[in-house]
Amino acid sequence: MTRNVVLAITLALIAGCATQETKTVAPESAAAAAQAGDTAQRLEALYAEYWEEQLKRNPLRATAIGDARYHGELTNTLTPEFRAESERLERAWLERVRAIDASTLTGQAKLSYDIFVSGRERAIAMAKYPDWMLALSQLGNPAATVAQLGAGSRGQPFATVADYEAWLKRGAAFVPIFDQTIANLRAGIQAGVVQPRVLIEKTIPQFDALIKDQPEDTLMWGVIAKMPDTFAAADRERLTAAYRELIGAQLLPAFVRLRDFLRDEYLPATRSSVGLSALPNGAAWYAELAKRYTTTDLTPEQIHQIGLDEVTRITAEFEKVRAQVGFDGDLQAFFKFMNEDARFAFKSEQDVLDQYNALRGRIEPNIPSQFSLLPKAGFEVKLVEPFRAASAPAASYQGPSQDGTRPGVFYANAFNLPSRRTWETESIFLHEAIPGHHFQIALQQELTGLPAFRRFGGETAFAEGWGLYAESLGRDVGVYTDPYQYFGRLAAEIWRANRLVVDTGLHAKGWTREQAIAQMRNTSAISETNATIEVERYIAMPGQALAYKIGELKLQELRRRAQETLGDRFDPREFHRVVLEDGSLPLDVLDAKVTRWLGSTQ
Repeated sequence: MTRNVVLAITLALIAGCATQETKTVAPESAAAAAQAGDTAQRLEALYAEYWEEQLKRNPLRATAIGDARYHGELTNTLTPEFRAESERLERAWLERVRAIDASTLTGQAKLSYDIFVSGRERAIAMAKYPDWMLALSQLGNPAATVAQLGAGSRGQPFATVADYEAWLKRGAAFVPIFDQTIANLRAGIQAGVVQPRVLIEKTIPQFDALIKDQPEDTLMWGVIAKMPDTFAAADRERLTAAYRELIGAQLLPAFVRLRDFLRDEYLPATRSSVGLSALPNGAAWYAELAKRYTTTDLTPEQIHQIGLDEVTRITAEFEKVRAQVGFDGDLQAFFKFMNEDARFAFKSEQDVLDQYNALRGRIEPNIPSQFSLLPKAGFEVKLVEPFRAASAPAASYQGPSQDGTRPGVFYANAFNLPSRRTWETESIFLHEAIPGHHFQIALQQELTGLPAFRRFGGETAFAEGWGLYAESLGRDVGVYTDPYQYFGRLAAEIWRANRLVVDTGLHAKGWTREQAIAQMRNTSAISETNATIEVERYIAMPGQALAYKIGELKLQELRRRAQETLGDRFDPREFHRVVLEDGSLPLDVLDAKVTRWLGSTQ
């Protein structure tokens, strides 16, 4: 029985002791509430059907959230048939949901409806752009995916004989995906939709690092070397032989085919330009991506100016820190000192892990003062795997499985260790681990009352906006007590502000890679290594980097509004509960929700 139906029945009972006028209204209220409840139930059933269809069509997504039903399945999502069917289904789902009268919906039912419709509309809008022709980059390619899954480091389980057999089936199904990737990239060459040369130059070495002469030398052989002792001898022998054949006769040759194609045919056809606007219809493509990632109607030009304004504001804060520590030199000299002084260097890869684990111990006792809503799932601190460390960001987060059996993972990158600075640790940990991505993502997955498309989906602007907002809570949870660490917080913030400037500069204003790197280096303490990795990430993922700062600015705006409205009654725990309790929301939907909450407090 829904909350609205219970409320309606209560009103009807009260009406028996009220005036005749009240008696005439109560049945109508009960009928309206019952209708709303029926509508919500019909929509819930539709959402469940939609989600089940999505998992069947993309079994890797099921594995990523810990759904064990499809561990041995794999769909080739790169084929023309899959793309056409995807667009047809999105239109069909939109038509089905719009056929239901949603005018009586309130609360979670209204949120779910608005988010579902918005998601289908955005998917349809993006379907006309040929992202499938840009089928890989240094941030993602089939070989890296296979290596991570086959090594058991990306959610693919290897605990039982059935698990090992599931990967044999799924691993073999990856082979056609390599060949389809080649076909799609060739179609891109013909259409003039190709990746920038600099990205493919960074991608080919990833293949070289994964290709070995013998299966036993690959990352994927690790699961055979660590096969549980509880397996029967016959199973161990059979699986070992089967894995040797899968890796040596099927997967490694597929790695080689795609690597050779990239080196010999695709690389010569790549472009010297780096922005999306250099491609056919690229300006419109990028503008649509900006809307998708920010969940706003802001134009690239508006976003660019917001970024410039934020860079100016944060630069003034840098000057305050420089004066506080008594540094004798200008801001550029201060940045150089922060990047080169030995006191800010990690001693070893183990030191990276130790410092992050120590941070965890300092922050966790202070969390209850800021949060009443906490996830049940835990998380681990790990280093980024060596084969992808050169192209990976400074840190990242992988969410837990839906059943809680696999914890979340905070990945720290120790590649080129001298370029990593200890003053980055506090802001990074707040963003990626607690109270940032781990809180938001794990909590969302634990909201079992929400439709699955909301529990396991989400808006980049909300999720990344929350991560950046979490960095601002450092002093509230016991860090940023050292001015150099607060410098690290400002460095992280100006980095995200520069993303607005650089991403729009690259993809809407014709900036070169070198211009973008110079913008980041000249206005912040980011190292040459990190600036290069970041700019090449923006080149590979147009628009995604806009979400962080736009989302954070909205959250900061909402917090200020709450503080002004509530005054002494403002409680950060309650504000954070309101923001996080419904999972990821489009920014306009979040704004409306917080507005309703503040109205209810008056």
